[in-house]
Amino acid sequence: MADLNPKKATIYDLSVLSGASASTVSAVLNGTWRKRRISEETAGKILSLAKAQRYTTNLQARGLRSSKSGLVGLLVPVYENRFFSSMAQAFEAEAHKRGLSPMVVSGRRDPEAERKTVESLIAYSIDALFIAGVANPDGVHQVCADAALPHVNLDLPGKLASSVISNNRHGAEILTSAILEHAARAGALSPDDVVLFGGHDDHASLERIAGFHAAKSAYFKADGSVDDVEKTGYSPRMTELVLENYFKRKGRLPRCFFVNSSINFEGLLRFMGRHDPSVVSDIVVGCFDYDPFASFLPFPVYMIKPDISKMLEIGFELLDTAPVEPLVTIIEPMLIPPRTALTGPLDDVSQMHTAK
Repeated sequence: MADLNPKKATIYDLSVLSGASASTVSAVLNGTWRKRRISEETAGKILSLAKAQRYTTNLQARGLRSSKSGLVGLLVPVYENRFFSSMAQAFEAEAHKRGLSPMVVSGRRDPEAERKTVESLIAYSIDALFIAGVANPDGVHQVCADAALPHVNLDLPGKLASSVISNNRHGAEILTSAILEHAARAGALSPDDVVLFGGHDDHASLERIAGFHAAKSAYFKADGSVDDVEKTGYSPRMTELVLENYFKRKGRLPRCFFVNSSINFEGLLRFMGRHDPSVVSDIVVGCFDYDPFASFLPFPVYMIKPDISKMLEIGFELLDTAPVEPLVTIIEPMLIPPRTALTGPLDDVSQMHTAK
């Protein structure tokens, strides 16, 4: 068989030639294929192709390898979000402190894209993976388990691997209580003055909705029957459309409302851009995410800031201890009052010379 090119073949080349996935090829080349119950026929085919395609040196290195690569991965759903970009920054800092080389990739909240992305990371022989906010944590777990790759869930829990998450319910309770107390300063509230926008059927959203309802019920001394949750998914566009529809139905925004994430908050900003400032002159908002720019808007914005650094610290500890049964560790978030600019990971970035 002729070489693909003058250079040695890659795992991707072998994947195409053998018809096997990149993670299957990686398992065969690093000697873990029996643990994954890959057939001898498939393993033999891949090994033969590897030799024919000048992968011999890599085979020897993988076969004799007893040390780790030093690569550790973080899979996030999106980059253009302050929560996940802050997580990536904190993850890189924590990895470097441990002498590791970080790799950050996105799965776009698409289960198939998540699977393929993780297979690509496995092909690079990463030592461990953090799985943050993905659409299907247990599906990603299966890919990792097949490759015997240590992994931990962040932000959204899975059932099959250890997870480190924020206390979404308690965070939502203290956030809702804060905005209720603030809004009440301008006059008595009724249950239909208090509405939640955003979220989906994921664990984090459901826990936040439960916390929102718990605080609201305690405030009004009744469960109430008002339809007070407007689900939009994690989409600025959908949040804007739902706000527009709500405004058309009611002729106003609610005096006091909970926004499920900074992604949904962007939808509120788009809505504001289409309306007179008087529409938002008397609102009080609670956002389950932190953004310093939102903190200084003309109306009060209370925010919940997850403790990302603590989540990552615990996540690395779980990788080190490798508990037999999956554990769920819940980290308390922080309530941030309006007009607050906190320090963050970017404060640790070295100053760059100004271009002349």
